[in-house]
Amino acid sequence: MKKALLPLLVLIAFSAYTAFVMLQAEQSLLDFGLQLLSQLDTAQVVIDLYILAALACVWMVQDNRARGKPWQAVAPYILLTLVFVSIGPLLYLVVRALQPSTPAVS
Repeated sequence: MKKALLPLLVLIAFSAYTAFVMLQAEQSLLDFGLQLLSQLDTAQVVIDLYILAALACVWMVQDNRARGKPWQAVAPYILLTLVFVSIGPLLYLVVRALQPSTPAVS
């Protein structure tokens, strides 16, 4: 549980903030994303975040494989990452820390 504490706290705080912002927003998530991509400076930040998200997805897949689990086990985290970027990897870290580690099967 100790390994899960920091990612769990960040996940809860950021998820709550995300929910609050989405409830206050006057546009859809898709419209907001398109607006961010319409200007060079904000597009650079979005592209940077999604590069990092892609790297996190690669790590989650490799870590999942090293733990001897099927690729489908990581699919929900990848889908969350595609939409909310940080929430997918944070949730993966929490769940990973709460599960007993099992060596990979050769």
